[in-house]
Amino acid sequence: MTVQTRQTVRTTAAERAVPAFLALLFGVFLVLGTGFAHSDAIHNAAHDTRHAFSFPCH
Repeated sequence: MTVQTRQTVRTTAAERAVPAFLALLFGVFLVLGTGFAHSDAIHNAAHDTRHAFSFPCH
């Protein structure tokens, strides 16, 4: 016998905006952090990906 329950959760725009903003902030940090890092290991690890997204690093 299988029992299925359904629960609806309603969220406001403000509740959805906070995680979206934090994800955007984290993504910008990753792109800019690796783009302008002085460490050659970090720079070389992300080099091809940055150029694929047209992010200038030189």
